[in-house]
Amino acid sequence: MFVLSEIQDLVRIPPHTFNTPIHHAINDELHKKYANKVISNLGLVVSVWDLLDINDGMLKPGDGASFVDVKFRCIVWKPFMGEILTGWVKECTAEGIKPVELAWVWKADEENELYIESNEKIRFRIEEEIFANIKPKSSVEASGIEEPKNKTPPYAIVASCQAEGMGCVSWWD
Repeated sequence: MFVLSEIQDLVRIPPHTFNTPIHHAINDELHKKYANKVISNLGLVVSVWDLLDINDGMLKPGDGASFVDVKFRCIVWKPFMGEILTGWVKECTAEGIKPVELAWVWKADEENELYIESNEKIRFRIEEEIFANIKPKSSVEASGIEEPKNKTPPYAIVASCQAEGMGCVSWWD
């Protein structure tokens, strides 16, 4: 579920951080750039783990910052196909909802209906992961004036609870 991934990047170190130790300044900038971000075909970066290699800084004309080529490892969350996880139901959507009650229903047999409702603990199996190619925001979207047209998440996971022992944890306790 969690893996260590090695990444190399050119990191901009702003001038106001020149008085701090270089490892701390680089680590702070890497956390700002990568923590809680999705990297396509890699997963969701949780945190920077360690710095492996730091090259000498470079200066670019017109910018007072230092640019440092860094190789580092980060902790990435990427579930394995077939992995069984436990989570909580955030909400029920239109697919599979019983319209009157707005809840997922599993008909175990003719007489018994088991409900999956919001905020219930649920066990599920990872079936597929989808990385979407998200285009950078336009200047209007970035300024917050206009809502983005496409709200596709950069990383989606398809899961199923259609197996023995899956579904609401309370059903099996």
